[in-house]
Amino acid sequence: MKEQLTRVGTNYIPVTDVKRSAEWYVTKLEAELSYQDQDKAILNIANQSIFLVKSEEDQSANFVDDNGTEWFSLTFEVDGLKALQSIHARFSQQGIQVGEIENRGHVGRNFVFYDLDRNKFDVWSELSQTFKEKYFTSQ
Repeated sequence: MKEQLTRVGTNYIPVTDVKRSAEWYVTKLEAELSYQDQDKAILNIANQSIFLVKSEEDQSANFVDDNGTEWFSLTFEVDGLKALQSIHARFSQQGIQVGEIENRGHVGRNFVFYDLDRNKFDVWSELSQTFKEKYFTSQ
């Protein structure tokens, strides 16, 4: 049997203030803090590990495509449109910078949000089938 990559285990997000950013992720996104020092914080969120890494000013995980559009590096999935709308409303109420819920021409809906360092993230209303089968088989 040919071995293959199994999953993405960790993503690294640049931040200017590790302590302040870790508090924001824990408070606003309900991440679980598993480690923190002056240079990094390790968070568990959405079945994944995220490292917040102390970086210089004006760093972000965002990038710009050939058409000049700024993109996010991560998309979080939620279970359905109702969940997406609920999270969008909660994020807005918490003062998180969020974009409008969008129809991008594919299944489901999306919105973007930003952390304290302007790292841009996406939220999509569709859970992957593999994830549903693995984690929601008893529902």
